[in-house]
Amino acid sequence: MDDIDPLEQALHAARALVLADLAARDVAAAEVVSMVEDAVTHRRWWVEQWPEGVTYVAGLVAQDVQDALLEQYGRWPLCPVCASGDPHALDVEPELGPDPHWVCGKAGVVVAPVGGLR
Repeated sequence: MDDIDPLEQALHAARALVLADLAARDVAAAEVVSMVEDAVTHRRWWVEQWPEGVTYVAGLVAQDVQDALLEQYGRWPLCPVCASGDPHALDVEPELGPDPHWVCGKAGVVVAPVGGLR
């Protein structure tokens, strides 16, 4: 049995985590799933150029999808922590690192790991 390519494993995991977050917030429509696929395709090329970045793929795909959604639909995912003020999106931290989390930058609170939104 062939070993699973670590790049493909990381890309599939990133896709699954981001899709789980989209589904948890009821925004996993077909056109949004296409944005995820575009992000995964882009990051496949990126990791092929920089193999050491494979552990950063989940956070980068989440940020790519977040950026694409902002352009077409608006902020995502909205912060569930701040009850007052203008609605704002959560940030992915670290921006370039392993073990990415959704964080409220205003309150400085970790909300969930990427893939763990409820």
